Amino acid sequence: NWYVDHGRQNLPWRDSISPYRVWISEIMLQQTRVDSVIGYSHRFLARFPTPTHLAEAPADDVMKLWAGLGYYARARNLQKGAQQVVERHGGEVPDDPDAFLALAGVGRYTCGAVQSIAFGRRLPVLDGNVIRVLSRVDLVTSDPREKTTNAALWARAGALADGERPGDLNQALMELGALVCTPRNPKCTTCPLASSCMAYREGDPSRLPVKAKKKPRPRLKYQGGLVRDGSGRIWLGKRPAKGLLGGLWSLPMIQA
Repeated sequence: NWYVDHGRQNLPWRDSISPYRVWISEIMLQQTRVDSVIGYSHRFLARFPTPTHLAEAPADDVMKLWAGLGYYARARNLQKGAQQVVERHGGEVPDDPDAFLALAGVGRYTCGAVQSIAFGRRLPVLDGNVIRVLSRVDLVTSDPREKTTNAALWARAGALADGERPGDLNQALMELGALVCTPRNPKCTTCPLASSCMAYREGDPSRLPVKAKKKPRPRLKYQGGLVRDGSGRIWLGKRPAKGLLGGLWSLPMIQA
């Protein structure tokens, strides 16, 4: 009920719920801020309005519309998944968790999100926002990335999603983490779960979830060559599908 009253209902993938639109949005939202995804979602769906359009498009057209979102393997897998939808399911996103999970680039989270939101399947989701909410409500003091803790969080999310409105419930948990139960300075006094939140009662919800020390991010140095011909054209090369800027066109580069 909180989600219906306070959630961001004006997002393009919530204006008109369809399995394909939800699938596109969930893939784009991985590792990417909502504000960044909105424009990409509009342009992508205008160019590829159905799985068939996406499946039959030149790969370069797909990558061009994805350029700037990063994590480009998502785009390649999304197109491959669309091709599998056309080949195996007549161009319709399958209303079957096992069949959908078998598509390229679809993992447990994406399967739960799409199947619950689009088809009402009682499947959980567990992303960073949901982990934060559940860790604070249940006072989970171990690292969510540990195998046992992660499995317990999935089970908790699964129990919550086992109700009449699993799609709304999953979106509510994600929305609560994004808007209220934020990493820093959570808005506990306006949270609908404040009365049952153990971390709030303890007085310091911001300390959860527990975070292990991150490994230092590697720094890579490349040299690029800018080569023009007599007419001013620039020489570009298509990068390998895997690795830095995978599948995109760029100046020829070597690692320094």
